[in-house]
Amino acid sequence: MPYTYIVECKDGTYYTGWTVDLEARVKMHNEGKGAKYTRNKRPVKLIYWELKEDRSQAQKRERAIQKMNKSAKVQLVQQMSK
Repeated sequence: MPYTYIVECKDGTYYTGWTVDLEARVKMHNEGKGAKYTRNKRPVKLIYWELKEDRSQAQKRERAIQKMNKSAKVQLVQQMSK
């Protein structure tokens, strides 16, 4: 099952992506093999994820989250931790 996720980079910025293996993807980011954006912002920490029914839904949710401003993303992350 695919996930949409947010990682927090060492500089406090957020990166949003999607994957079918959350643990492996975060590991890739931290090894510098993930997204170009996160390569110089390691380590990253997984702070949010959503399980989706299929790849298409995960990608749509990724795009929706990417369009959010930082405060909306912070609220999303805080909702998960409740």
